[in-house]
Amino acid sequence: MCLLFCYIDAVFPRRGNRRPLCKVSAVRYTLVLSHTASRNRRMFKGFTRFLQSPGTHLRTLFGPQDAPGGQTGPRIIPRDQHPVSRQHFSESALKVLYRLHNAGFEAYLVGGCIRDSLLGKMPKDFDVATDATPEQVRELFRNSRIIGRRFRIVHVRFGREVIEVTTFRGTHNDEHGDHIAQQSDQGLLLRDNVWGSIQEDAIRRDFTVNALYYSIADFSIHDFADGMRDIESRTLRLIGDPAVRYREDPVRMLRAVRFAAKLGFHIAPASEKPIAEMAPLLLQIPPARLFDEVLKLFMAGHGVETFRLLRRYGLFAMLFPETDEAMAGQPWAESLIEHALASTDTRIHEERPVTPAFLFAALLWAPVQRRQAALEEEDLPPIPALQLASQQVLARQLQHISIPKRFSMPMRDIWDLQQRLPQRRGKRAQQNREHPRFRAAYDFLLLREASGEIEPGLGEWWTAYQEGDEHEQRRLLEKAGADAGPGGNVRRKRPRKRRRRSSPGPS
Repeated sequence: MCLLFCYIDAVFPRRGNRRPLCKVSAVRYTLVLSHTASRNRRMFKGFTRFLQSPGTHLRTLFGPQDAPGGQTGPRIIPRDQHPVSRQHFSESALKVLYRLHNAGFEAYLVGGCIRDSLLGKMPKDFDVATDATPEQVRELFRNSRIIGRRFRIVHVRFGREVIEVTTFRGTHNDEHGDHIAQQSDQGLLLRDNVWGSIQEDAIRRDFTVNALYYSIADFSIHDFADGMRDIESRTLRLIGDPAVRYREDPVRMLRAVRFAAKLGFHIAPASEKPIAEMAPLLLQIPPARLFDEVLKLFMAGHGVETFRLLRRYGLFAMLFPETDEAMAGQPWAESLIEHALASTDTRIHEERPVTPAFLFAALLWAPVQRRQAALEEEDLPPIPALQLASQQVLARQLQHISIPKRFSMPMRDIWDLQQRLPQRRGKRAQQNREHPRFRAAYDFLLLREASGEIEPGLGEWWTAYQEGDEHEQRRLLEKAGADAGPGGNVRRKRPRKRRRRSSPGPS
């Protein structure tokens, strides 16, 4: 009963000179709560949760130092000791936090948005963690939907902005059925929908710098895994045993590389050591999920450094196996990819549009060229050889990364135009110029020259042709025809066959 009155005094503090609640008043007050408004019903549910785990909730109420039994809790950094401000957050994220908080639930911003704010960067994505279940969140937000089977989360949509809300995750035990928690024989998490406390949720996260929780109740930061220390030392450290955590979700290896490149952090030795050995675990991940991860890796403005780290840890070969094989025999292939990634990084930093089709065209061009050369040795003409090689490379790549047709079709157009751009006589130059993928194909041609795959010259001609007036374009076309030599690549028109007159039938 002492714990009961501690909880009631904390939730319902005395006002003025009012006497503290006696035992009878406490029972009567509890009965009243069950019949009042929705917010009070939430408080009653909170009281029930308190009775189930009083120690955890008392630590939350009194702080880690004052918790009974001397148990330690998170390091709590008050608002006046950290630089994170609500001005850094989107209005939509604050709406979600306040509505959950006013409904009697715990609500925290967690993960990358807090990490980036502490590093002086403006956060773009906002993740909310709460003790409300997905169904309870769905009841609070009509503009939301529950997604996922492996991890059930809620997306709250505000126009084009989506706030991701997750319920605190707990630890697994034998009492949970396969419909709630399931793990493969290799340790891969197939389903993880066990709810728990904020402390359990923190140790379920991947890196210490992502286990920082911003409380909307008092604007403090709760640090459960010494993430603040690792931010200060610019260290990326996995929570728990790295080998076990990588087996649970091999994509964490890709996330380690992505964060290291993006933040300029170094991976802690213990977290770094198992990556090369456990890289083949990525073959267990569905190709559709790896497509999303590849976009995060190469479309965040740090593609060159990310590519080098992937190669260093043996992860690139798991994502693009045929490209990795082709780079061993084609010295220009690695340079071509780095030039393409550098161009993409520049465009992202300048806030110019980028397309994954161009990037995938560069990543898969070396194996396409290798297969095309082998097919041409079998006396197949260049254009059919290129088309067949493209089809073969794409078929193998789709076994590892699922590339949607909205990107694979433009990618193949870029490849096909590499055969057409050298053809400039007559109307061909203007026809190529009017092709919808010409600009991407032209940029790709410049990358091929810069990487040393082909001799420079053709790219300079196309640059002058685009920038020149009608007189200059005519001069360039004449020069291209003269360079092609007599006869060049002009196709002769076949003589038209005369149409036979049908003889009149018998009258």
